[in-house]
Amino acid sequence: MTDIEIGRAKRARRVYAFDDIAIVPSRRTRDPQDVSVNWSIDAYHFSIPFLAAPMDSIVSPATAILMGKLGGLGVLDLEGLWTRYENPEPLLDEIRSLPASEGIRRMQQIYAEPIKPELVISRLAEIRASGVTVAAALSPQRTQQLYKTVVEAGVDLFVIRGTTVSAEHVSKNQEPLNLKKFIYELDVPVIVGGAAGYTPALHLMRTGAAGVLVGFGGGAASSTRAALGIHAPMATAVADVAGARRDYMDESGGRYVHVIADGGLGTSGDIAKAFSVGADAVMLGSTLARATEAPGGGWHWGAEAHHSEFPRGDRVKVGSVAPLEQILYGPSTVADGTVNLVGALRRSLATTGYSDLKEFQRVEVVVAPYHKPRRE
Repeated sequence: MTDIEIGRAKRARRVYAFDDIAIVPSRRTRDPQDVSVNWSIDAYHFSIPFLAAPMDSIVSPATAILMGKLGGLGVLDLEGLWTRYENPEPLLDEIRSLPASEGIRRMQQIYAEPIKPELVISRLAEIRASGVTVAAALSPQRTQQLYKTVVEAGVDLFVIRGTTVSAEHVSKNQEPLNLKKFIYELDVPVIVGGAAGYTPALHLMRTGAAGVLVGFGGGAASSTRAALGIHAPMATAVADVAGARRDYMDESGGRYVHVIADGGLGTSGDIAKAFSVGADAVMLGSTLARATEAPGGGWHWGAEAHHSEFPRGDRVKVGSVAPLEQILYGPSTVADGTVNLVGALRRSLATTGYSDLKEFQRVEVVVAPYHKPRRE
C-alpha cells in the first residue's frame, strides 16, 4: 500500500471507514430466505451473528436473556450497575434525566460504588436459569480481581474488553494480566479486544483467544478520538485483523480465531460492510440501545463516559425506536437502516449471490466515499 507524505518527517498509509467503501453486486442473486446468517464459536451456535455489547445502556440480565432467545448473544458488563447495586433501576432513571452539565460527574459518583461478588454470581445465575448462552465481560484491569468469582458463577463465554487490549501490556506499578496463561487456565472460550491492527491482533490470537474484538474509539458513545487523538477507521481495521486471522491459521496449523467487529456499526449497511471485509460476527452498541427494552431508555453510554480520572465518552441520546425483536427481525417502517438488521444482512448476501457469511467475506468491495445527505 502506497504511503502518503504528511510532511518531510512523517508518512502515513491511507485507511478506510465503512462510509468509504461499498459492496458490489455480482452476476448471481439469491432469495433472502435461502441464505444463512448462522454463527458458531467453539461449541456455541447462534442463529444470528450479533453480540449485544456489554454496556449498561444495552444489556441487563433481562435483555441478555431476550437477546439469547432471539438467537444472538447478550454480554453482561460485570463492572456495571447490575453488579454494584441490588436494584439499579433508580440509578438508571437518574442517569437518563441528568442534564448534560452534570452527566459525567454524577455518573462517576454512581459508578464509584464497589462491585459486589455476590451480585456477580446472582446475575449470571439469573441468565443461566433461562437456558440461554451465558456471556460476561470484564476489563483487563478487573479480570485478575474477579475472574475466580466469574468461574465459580459459571459462564459459557468470557469477554475481556477494553478500549485497547494488548498481549504485551507493560506496567511499572502492577503485575499485568498474563493473557496466555489466563486463557490457558480458564476452561471456557475467551473473546478479547479491542485490537485495531494486524500485529496486535496476531499477538492476541497467539494467546489462545477464541475471538478478537476489532475497534478503537469508533462507537457512537466514544470520544476517544477527540480526547486522545487515537482512532481506527473500521473497514481497514477489520480487514487487517482478518489478514492476521488468515496468517495465524497458517502459523498454527489451522486454528481459526473469530474476528468480531466492535464499533462504527450504526446502520445495517455498516454491519453488512463489516462482514464484507472479513468479520465473522459483530458486537452492537447504539443499534441495540434504540430498543424499547434497552435499560438506557433511549440513552446510550459506555464505561469510558464515567472513567474516574479521564472520561472519554458521552451519554448519547439515541431514542427508542422499536422492540428488540423488531430491530433485529423487522418489519421496518423506516428507511435509515436502524430496523430489521437481520433482514438487511440476509438481503445483502442475497443481492450479491452468497449463501452464507463465510462466502460473503469474498464479495467485491470498492472505495466509494459516501457523504450522508443532511436531513432538515
